Amino acid sequence: MVTPSMKTNIRYWLSEHPTIVNFRWSSTQSWGSTWSFLFTAIAVYIVTATVLHLLLSLILGRNRRVPLGPIPAIHSLAITLISAIIFVGICLSAAAEIRDTRWFWRRTKTTPFQWLLCFPLGTRPSGRVFFWSYIFYLSRFLHLLRTFFTVLRHRKLTFFHLFNQSILIFTSFLWLEFSQSFQVLAILLTTLLYSVVYGYRFLTAIGLPSACFPFVVNCQVVLLGCNLVCHVGVLLFHFFKGGCNGIGAWLFNSVLNSVILLLFLNFYVKMHLENKKMRKAAQKKKDS
Repeated sequence: MVTPSMKTNIRYWLSEHPTIVNFRWSSTQSWGSTWSFLFTAIAVYIVTATVLHLLLSLILGRNRRVPLGPIPAIHSLAITLISAIIFVGICLSAAAEIRDTRWFWRRTKTTPFQWLLCFPLGTRPSGRVFFWSYIFYLSRFLHLLRTFFTVLRHRKLTFFHLFNQSILIFTSFLWLEFSQSFQVLAILLTTLLYSVVYGYRFLTAIGLPSACFPFVVNCQVVLLGCNLVCHVGVLLFHFFKGGCNGIGAWLFNSVLNSVILLLFLNFYVKMHLENKKMRKAAQKKKDS
């Protein structure tokens, strides 16, 4: 049972601590906040994953796996916990920001829902929600390890996977660099999904049975659908409510997300057709 004192401590450490309240995105104060770091990190990730994939394919072949023991399970558990903390932290921080700026919103006729989708023009990347946006950006680098796990265990490396992971890091950087609208809801939806998906991966990694349907892929479809609806909301607020901050970065991200959506739908359809063929083949074999 959560006591009032525990709630107070959680609220303090996740939304009222001076480090969180006084956070400011700056190339001199925030690690990984320069364009050179961003492009270097993405390039190193792509080159390292590709070279590792080619070397293992030449040395070990495509069917031999490299045992990793409990490392993938620990990785899934770590991302589950980090995502849950970010989710709770940005929830509390968004509530605190709404509480502290409500007096100003009354003058501009801004609602909390509008603020979640559309930051007012002139918003700077500082304060509580941008602290958690920064933590989310840093957590994206932890996700990259899964690429190397896939290469080591399954000898699989696709363009879609490399492109998707790189764009997610790039998008998180743009959120902070341009104080982009919609990022609060995007982080809430994404961390909620990661908590569920990586929690599921952890449970299956320690021996629990997996779902009888593609659980992870279906969760990703739900996230993409929610993001699509929210993007429409941002567009409406921008044109009918006086403009949203960081709309240029939002537009660029929307194009990148559209490419990811098309690639993912192509992958989803192919997977569905392959599963359908396998079920038909199994049924014919059973009937014969």
